Amino acid sequence: MVDRVRVRGVTIHRPVIYGNTATVLSPAERETCPFPDHTHRWTLAVRSAASAPDSDIVGGADDLSYFIKRVTFKLHDTYANPTRNIDKPPFELSETGWGEFEIQIRIHFVAESGEKPITLYHHLKLHPWSLTFPTPGTDPEIPSPENAAKMGPVHSWQYDEIVFSDPFQSFLNLLTAYPPTPLPKTSKKPVPFHTSNPGSLEESKKGGLPEFTCAMEKDEGETLDEAREKIVKEQDKWRGILVEREKELERLQKLLASKE
Repeated sequence: MVDRVRVRGVTIHRPVIYGNTATVLSPAERETCPFPDHTHRWTLAVRSAASAPDSDIVGGADDLSYFIKRVTFKLHDTYANPTRNIDKPPFELSETGWGEFEIQIRIHFVAESGEKPITLYHHLKLHPWSLTFPTPGTDPEIPSPENAAKMGPVHSWQYDEIVFSDPFQSFLNLLTAYPPTPLPKTSKKPVPFHTSNPGSLEESKKGGLPEFTCAMEKDEGETLDEAREKIVKEQDKWRGILVEREKELERLQKLLASKE
């Protein structure tokens, strides 16, 4: 039974990541794959943001089942049973395919939370971008499957924080009993150059995994603050233009009325 007493004025959050990794199918895998047009194997997941030490998995240091009951992934309609429910950790699924598409991710919380499900969206990424630009101003070329296989797995992950405001006391007790693993201050892992946060080219040649860190979280916050400031300035600019136009409209209306 859910404790219906809410703790007013309290906000608590849990950092998560969601996204996918993808690898090119080897020739042997292509031969045994039941779908001859499929070129990649990918894994889609919702995980805790922190990575376990020395792990080859992005995120996933914490078991999220203490507050997440189910994750529903809505795949492209061409897949058999496109709505996939994952009812226990790890909240992930693996498939093969050939194309990229948008996936709906619906997170259901445990009954103790009394919270409604939330919906996220992720664009499945299969192809790494090379550093070759055919001509200035054009998009980079997608590497051939052979070259893509040499680059290693493609990673596409998004960081988010699930925020619970005025939680039920029983749910607050549950959350505080399982504090999330802190993010490292900086990443010690080399980052592939075809991810959204590239490292140096030399680092990318070593392979490596993306890793979410406090530094990245801080940078993201600063980027959002800068974007917010730009939006406010732009709003002030157009508000001023609107005021001037309204004044001009009023002047013209008075001028027109005086001539009638």
